[in-house]
Amino acid sequence: MILNTQNLVRGGTAITLLALALAPAAAQTTATLVGHIRDPHEAAIAGASVLVTQSASGFARHLQADAAGRFTLVNLPLDTYLVAIEAPGFEPVAREVPLRSNVPVTEMFDLRIASQLTVVTVVAGEGASRVDSRSTGTRTTMDQAVIEGRPLPIGSSRGIEAVLASFPGFAPNANGAIHPRGAHNQMTYVVDGLAISDQLTGAFANALDLGVVQNVELMTGNIPAEFGSKVSGVAIVNTRSGIGSARRLAGEGSLGLSGHRSRQVSASGGGQHGDVGYFGFANAFTSSRFLDAVSLDNLHNDGRAMRLFGRIDWHPRAADLLRLNAMGGRSRFELANLRSQEARGQDQRQRLGDVSVWGGHLRTLGSAATVESTAAFRQTTSVLRPSAGDAPVTAWQDRSLRTLTLTSRLTVARGRHTARAGLDLQATPIREAFTLGLTDATFNDPAAPDFNPSLLPHDLTRGGTPFTFRDARTGTQVSAFVHDELRWRRLTVTGGLRVDAYRLIVHETAWQPRVGVAWSVIDGQTVVRASYNRLLQTPPNENLLLSSSEAAARLAPPVVREALGGTYVPMRAERQHAVEVGWQQALPGAMRLDVSAYAKRARDQQDNNNFFDTGIIFPVTLRAIRARGVDVRLSLPERHGVSGAVSLSHARAVSSPPFTGGLFLGQDAVDLLSTGDFVIDHDQALGVQADLRYTSPRGGWVAASVRHDSGLVANPSDPAEVAADPDFADLLPYVDLAGTPARVRPRSIVDLGAGYERPRSARVRWGVRAQVSNLFDRVALYNFQSVFVGTRVVQPRTFGLRATLRW
Repeated sequence: MILNTQNLVRGGTAITLLALALAPAAAQTTATLVGHIRDPHEAAIAGASVLVTQSASGFARHLQADAAGRFTLVNLPLDTYLVAIEAPGFEPVAREVPLRSNVPVTEMFDLRIASQLTVVTVVAGEGASRVDSRSTGTRTTMDQAVIEGRPLPIGSSRGIEAVLASFPGFAPNANGAIHPRGAHNQMTYVVDGLAISDQLTGAFANALDLGVVQNVELMTGNIPAEFGSKVSGVAIVNTRSGIGSARRLAGEGSLGLSGHRSRQVSASGGGQHGDVGYFGFANAFTSSRFLDAVSLDNLHNDGRAMRLFGRIDWHPRAADLLRLNAMGGRSRFELANLRSQEARGQDQRQRLGDVSVWGGHLRTLGSAATVESTAAFRQTTSVLRPSAGDAPVTAWQDRSLRTLTLTSRLTVARGRHTARAGLDLQATPIREAFTLGLTDATFNDPAAPDFNPSLLPHDLTRGGTPFTFRDARTGTQVSAFVHDELRWRRLTVTGGLRVDAYRLIVHETAWQPRVGVAWSVIDGQTVVRASYNRLLQTPPNENLLLSSSEAAARLAPPVVREALGGTYVPMRAERQHAVEVGWQQALPGAMRLDVSAYAKRARDQQDNNNFFDTGIIFPVTLRAIRARGVDVRLSLPERHGVSGAVSLSHARAVSSPPFTGGLFLGQDAVDLLSTGDFVIDHDQALGVQADLRYTSPRGGWVAASVRHDSGLVANPSDPAEVAADPDFADLLPYVDLAGTPARVRPRSIVDLGAGYERPRSARVRWGVRAQVSNLFDRVALYNFQSVFVGTRVVQPRTFGLRATLRW
């Protein structure tokens, strides 16, 4: 049912706030490990040293057992860990412990008396080196220490997407946008249980800051039935917590400076008092190259942003965990100009805002089950302000999107089975207001062969009036799922079923089976896997009302309306079939090789078009898409201070017209999307990401990152016309317009970082890092005159410096 009243929007907000009061914390996507350390007489060993590691992700935690020989670790990503125990006078013990659900796991560690006094050193990164024999799909994890060790730009509007772009299966695009496995940007971010399917890139929304991330797990193959809506990739982000810190207050502050007048300041702090843990973070950033530029000149591109985050965990009883999260941010920035727009005095500006509050309750039922409840409220806003010098189109926008969610989960771990079932209720009140008018008499000249008569009423240079659109609706989605993991000897089988009932512009109901199998051919050394998923991917909510309206359809050229039978066709949800096969192999030196191949077929493909290089996106649907590819990742856990990873990706994506939705005003775009199958701009023959880091025992470190992209698909523009256009002529050497299809030319970008961290033994520690992005100052393009994302230039060589103080 579709509702269209402001009273319902206000009422929905009240309902969610009430739910937050009744269920104050978040759905859990992490595990809890409780350990008891005993001597041969089953007496507790107090003060034993505990080291928990996961070499593939770089996870490492040091702690000590309490007076009762007990230790507890919470907020652990689901994985298999190596737990190493040492105590004076006892032989050390090391054991792998699988943590596959949020049901707390209790392990007993019995130490034997040492036959002679020895000193044993367990090195983080040398544990849990076996392949993941239980995963039936592609998943990659990365811990906070590895994230902080990468040479990421200092002072940037990019956030978590800068890390995801280094994983296999992703082709990076402008402003932090990423294409997961041949899709546009159909990602879901699960932040402490809050599922966010907004496009978290600097141009369209405020990104999640890396300063709050404890660890991140990325799933791109065999997505569990728990996840829906946008599932070409699912990133599970666990944030930093004060639980387990053993201090009432610890914190850090940092100041960063880099080229393009970029300045960044951040502060965080947290701790634990009794059964309550707390953490807070704040960040502010300003730059004269806020987004990727549309020309080599970087014109009119100033911006600033700020973000806040807070988290509280409370254990009132051993069987209960409550959590409350809140985060929000704002950004204000200029929209980058072409040279002709700068000469006319174009001064378009955009403002983005978001706020999220979510919470829930986790109750442990006995030793084998948990039940969760979650409530969440999220709001995003976007405002575009026009100027007197706008060309070739002037536009104004004011939109908001609210997401209200209630979920429940039951998890049971018994014997060989780990089962999970859940129910999700979601409402999405949407409000959109938009106007546009043509301001350049040559843009839609009636004498030109590509003249579109549908735009003539809104040509301000010929006496027209602005096109105006206003609408507000509330969509709903009800989802339910069941999922089970069965383990038998060396075989793991997962099976799940999800059903979504989606109601907004259209009504869609879809049953989605998802199955996978993994077989450990050689225990701990070789694993093969295969999976099949059926997926329903809902349209992006940003500007969905306008894109899928009859008013927007009337702006399309007559040829488009004729292709659709002369009738209005609303945008539908994408229905996709996906298969994957994969292989994991343990290699000498604790290295691991992961190879996967996938194929997808979908109808009603979801995509976006960017409105004249602005931050405004309009959803669009194409009749079908076929995608296939191969992903490879070689991981090198830390050994003797050296760690790294190499990822390779190949993606092929072919789309089929006709299209519906969007707001394509140029005839070139309409021709491309209406004349037969075409290779879409998600397609890239080869992407390579290589990262290497060395850390000295004395605190110094150096890291290098190399990114190679063979080139995304560009618009098939006429080289002669480009050469004659002063806005784009100097970009012609960096795009191959003679290719089939046209592509931006290959690029290889090297980033380098180095620094020093005072040893952790010091109570007050400080660190400093220097960074150079695009070390060899390569001139390159992300894309060129693309009908989906426009033109964007890779950032030139940029130096940065950051100082950090921790206490």
